[in-house]
Amino acid sequence: MGRYEYTPISFLSMLFFCFCPMVLSLLSQNQTETMTNLSRSFLFPVPWNDPNPCAWKGVTCDNTDSSVVGISLSGFSLSSPDFLPVACKIETLEHLDVSNNRLSSIPDGFTTECGKIKGLKLLNFSSNMLEGDLPTFNGFNGLETLDMSFNQLRGRIGSELDGLVSLKSLNLSFNNFMGSLPAKLGKSMVLEWLVLSNNHFDGKIPDELLSYENLTGIDLKTNELSQSIPSNIGMLSKLETLILSSNKLIGEIPASLLDITNLSSFAANQNNFTGPVPPGITKYLTSLDLSFNQLSGTIPEDLLSPSQLQVVDLSNNQLSGSLPTRVSPSLCRLRFGSNHLSGNIPSDGFAIVQNLTYLELDDNELNGSIPAGLGSCRNLALLNLAQNYLSGELPPQLGDLGNLHVLQLQLNKLNGTIPTNIGQLKKLITLNLSSNFLSGSIPSEITSLSSLTLLYLQSNKLNGSIPTHISSLTVLVELQLGQNQLSGVIPKMPPKLQVALNLSSNHFSGPIPRGFGSLAGLEILDLSNNIFSGQLPDDLTAMSDLTQLLLSNNQLSGEIPKFSQNVQVDYRGTNLRNTTAEHNQLPNTASKKGISVNLAILIAIVAASFLVGIAIQLVVSKKSHHHPEVVQSLVGSRIVPYPKIIESNLLTPSVLHRSSIDFSKAMEVVTDTLNVTLKTWFSTYYTAIMPSGSIYFIKKLNYSDKILPVESHEKFGKELEVLAKLNNSNVMTPLAYVLSTDTAYILYEFISNGSLFDVLHGSMLDWASRYSIAIGVAQGLSYLHGFVSSPMLLLDLSSKSIMLKSLKEPLVGDIEHYKLIDPSKSTWDFSPVAGSVGYLPPEYAYTMTVTMAGNVYSFGVILLELLTGEPPETDGIELVKWVLSYSRNPQHILDINVCRTSQEVRNQMLAVLKVALVCVSTSPKARPDMDSVLQMLLNVNEV
Repeated sequence: MGRYEYTPISFLSMLFFCFCPMVLSLLSQNQTETMTNLSRSFLFPVPWNDPNPCAWKGVTCDNTDSSVVGISLSGFSLSSPDFLPVACKIETLEHLDVSNNRLSSIPDGFTTECGKIKGLKLLNFSSNMLEGDLPTFNGFNGLETLDMSFNQLRGRIGSELDGLVSLKSLNLSFNNFMGSLPAKLGKSMVLEWLVLSNNHFDGKIPDELLSYENLTGIDLKTNELSQSIPSNIGMLSKLETLILSSNKLIGEIPASLLDITNLSSFAANQNNFTGPVPPGITKYLTSLDLSFNQLSGTIPEDLLSPSQLQVVDLSNNQLSGSLPTRVSPSLCRLRFGSNHLSGNIPSDGFAIVQNLTYLELDDNELNGSIPAGLGSCRNLALLNLAQNYLSGELPPQLGDLGNLHVLQLQLNKLNGTIPTNIGQLKKLITLNLSSNFLSGSIPSEITSLSSLTLLYLQSNKLNGSIPTHISSLTVLVELQLGQNQLSGVIPKMPPKLQVALNLSSNHFSGPIPRGFGSLAGLEILDLSNNIFSGQLPDDLTAMSDLTQLLLSNNQLSGEIPKFSQNVQVDYRGTNLRNTTAEHNQLPNTASKKGISVNLAILIAIVAASFLVGIAIQLVVSKKSHHHPEVVQSLVGSRIVPYPKIIESNLLTPSVLHRSSIDFSKAMEVVTDTLNVTLKTWFSTYYTAIMPSGSIYFIKKLNYSDKILPVESHEKFGKELEVLAKLNNSNVMTPLAYVLSTDTAYILYEFISNGSLFDVLHGSMLDWASRYSIAIGVAQGLSYLHGFVSSPMLLLDLSSKSIMLKSLKEPLVGDIEHYKLIDPSKSTWDFSPVAGSVGYLPPEYAYTMTVTMAGNVYSFGVILLELLTGEPPETDGIELVKWVLSYSRNPQHILDINVCRTSQEVRNQMLAVLKVALVCVSTSPKARPDMDSVLQMLLNVNEV
């Protein structure tokens, strides 16, 4: 018998298995008609075209009795609720999920009809726009799960849930419910999960809640609950998770928690708890967070010893005494920062903790030396021992921490030299050894830290010269070497410095060397209090992003050069002459200033460049007649060749844009730094006036040496074609692109108001504008994250990547970076999660992976900028940490010029602050998705 020959039996078997599923999926005529009516009840077509409803997207059938048991319409963009009563006619329905839509109400007939379905077990209305009071659920005898989270429901909860006698899971989080917590949650005594977080509940936690003895999870965070935790909470013997964070709870942590042997996670951070940490509280826990309270006394010796314990956070309390000496080998995160702890760090306590990734003991009163045993914690990603009284030398064993990303040892009494094996920390991103007594030279090995972004060595006793190859730190954005005893020749500096270069209060002498002009992205250059002499180098004017130049107390002479932008120059104690009125103002603030360009000045400069360009082009065209392969531009006294165009393409269907964009003119514009408008981590923006008079942004992708290889040009064009078709009013889409030999240029519509960073930190924005901007950015991000098959993420989400079409219309920019850039291919050795200082979520330090949760964190920082008016980082302190330090008095962080306008504005700002704090949660899992964030912000308007 041949290999592919079938017997009659095998043929019949094949027919059975081919058709059996379809036969089993056929519905009764009644259900087929109901499903057809349901599909017709939608206001716009849904993807239900198959003649068999069981094959429809989101429909689940029970093949055993040929009936529909589940309908999921999640994410169908539904706005009319008229289909709901129709769905309730399916008597076999067990699950109904209409989450992630735009429903604003539930029709009266829904609860009446669906309440009759005896087998209905799950209702999910989360992430909609439901308003008004909670509906009354009568007759839902079999309902086990009810999710109404992320809506705009309000009012008090009374008897609406009485009919839910079988309810096991209730989620009403992220609404506007108020009043006391309901003493009774229906008549169900089998409730297992209760989530009422992020509402406005006040008063105490009712004792009646303890009668639900089957509860395994309670989440009441981010409300306004006061008084104390019920002392007999230990009655909930099955409880596994208890979250009470961000309330106004007082009193002591009840000892009865120790009676709950199943409790694995307890979080009550950001409250007003006092008293001691109960001994034995971690006996059964895997995670404990009591940070940002007023706990006092000593830390129980047994706190860290249970073998299953993984996370402990007691930071920002008033704890004293010494650190526990017995540490669980399972511990992966420990935070005791900002307390009054004293004594030594146990020498052997951490030697066995192989899983430890976070250790934060900063801002205490610890003394003694740094134990060499920490070198055994090979998975450590963050080590923060800053602001203590630690002394002695840096143990060479720190060089064994190959996974370390952040090392913060500043503000101690450490002495000796910097060990040379610090060069082994190849993943290090932040190194802060400032404000100690370190001596000797800066080891040359430090220049091999290719991922280093921030280097702080100021306020020590370091001597010798700066390592010759410091320019090898190609992703360094801030270098602080001030207040040391350094001397010698200043070498070529890291090329990507952006925030600050501080060489002040050292022993540098002689002329200021040329070369600083290559640091086009640097904002602050501090050379004060040295012995520099002679005239200033003329290339300083090439520092196009410079905002502060500090030269005081040197032996300099001659004239201060004229910068194209407004630069604050401090030249006190020198013989320099100021010939430009712009330089009269001395720096009066330590906070960084945005790179903003007044529109009128900008257009004047660009227009002047355009007129000069016409004249130059006449000269160039004559020269090109003899040398057609050479295209050049005259910039100052230099002849700069235009980038060679390999490929150019128009992406927009707009006739106006297609007739206005001139690629040759675009290449002329990018040769002149006077046309630079904005710089972000990955991009430089130029402003171009085309011969037609139309104005466009041209974005040049930075770091493009290897991340856009020639073989990727086809992919580059295809990806941009997809992005150009995106249809969202809050997303900045490309109009055209040009590829040169090693660089990519993308053209956009000109946005006259510049970036959010420029406007927010350079002028006054009222609350209405700030709120509209927050909503718009959230809508744009929600849209980008909403591509189910391939969400579009932002590699560097910051207020600089948000452009303002108007003061109330933001556009999310730099959307193409995630699709087009592969940082791992760069010869700059740069991190795949490189981004702007202050916006990076903490987990990026060790995961090195861009995520949606990471974008949510960055958006939270932008919200904090809008609320406070402060930049994301000032003097090495990130905005998030500064805001959290005011957790007990959040109103103090609000921009006073905005919040004082009215009580309504103040209340709305405090409501948005709650959203921001959820977004910047330390744990990625605790952050909501952007759909939910948007919904929360929309709910604020009801405050």
